[in-house]
Amino acid sequence: MRALVLVDPGETPHLEVQAVPDPVPGPGQVVLRVLACGLCHHDVLVMRGTLRRGVKPQVVLGHEIAGEVVAAGPGVADIRIGDRVATLQTNACGHCDRCQTGRHHRCRVGTGIGHTVDGGLAEYVAVSAHSVAPVPHGMAPEEACLLGCPIGVALKGVRDAARVRAGETALVTGATGGLGVHAVQVAAAIGARVFAVTTSAEKLERLEALPGVEQAILHGDVDFAELARAMTEDEGVDAVVDTVGSPLFRSCLASLAQYGRLVLLGEVGGERVPLSLAELVFRDALIMGSSGADREHILEAARLASEGKVRPVVFRKLALDQVVEGYHLLRERRAFGRLVVMGL
Repeated sequence: MRALVLVDPGETPHLEVQAVPDPVPGPGQVVLRVLACGLCHHDVLVMRGTLRRGVKPQVVLGHEIAGEVVAAGPGVADIRIGDRVATLQTNACGHCDRCQTGRHHRCRVGTGIGHTVDGGLAEYVAVSAHSVAPVPHGMAPEEACLLGCPIGVALKGVRDAARVRAGETALVTGATGGLGVHAVQVAAAIGARVFAVTTSAEKLERLEALPGVEQAILHGDVDFAELARAMTEDEGVDAVVDTVGSPLFRSCLASLAQYGRLVLLGEVGGERVPLSLAELVFRDALIMGSSGADREHILEAARLASEGKVRPVVFRKLALDQVVEGYHLLRERRAFGRLVVMGL
């Protein structure tokens, strides 16, 4: 089969379309014919060489996969040949305490799809049967591949970690990126008043047109924390969902109301930030990290998409040999929403 292999990471990564053996399903695995695979900022960091820990040499990237089941290994039940599914980011065992309590993304023996094992930038991929969920009938593959990451990831961060509720105020940073543009919609679907932050003047108009956005904020000459407080009668917002990371930490914290919650979805580089513990104490604030999604989040994301409450945002479709172009689009933050690789 054809697969895109990361031969050598770097500022301009060396990627090659190669002929590699077709995957064979092991016990508890299914093989998918890949219909679409999204490109995530995680892929950019691996391609660039920023993320190296645990990365398989000559890895095939891609964890945002929509595919059709073409083979099943021993022990697989309730999945049929021909089923169309979307994947989690982790190959889960289905048996450990975390899997048994629905936390498949943090399976104790799990492997990262497109990280520690080969992923979806190929014609076929083998994944755990515990790490797939059915997609709605008739949903386009380029939309279905986004149900786990980014939509499920956004759902877990907004609903479960930030505990956003109807009538509350929620601020989302990086709101034009693949994760942020869906976090905005999830918060709006819950019934929150949504403030969406971007640093791109070129994307501001498209952000303003996104359903559920009460106020689009351009962060630049004026700190978005000042604008958030001005729009809430100096109270601050109930929840901040940060998809950018350390550069915006101080502004995110300054945006919070009393009893506010700050959820970090975007920091994987290990940067340090200044933090006053007294500020947290006297504001009764909560800071929490959130990553990944579980099977339940894919199912709920599928429901929200089917009901039109969350619209998967695809910026551009790419062929396998255009992934380097996609790498530069994402690294330079020129995409509005997700890039999806098709025609595998």
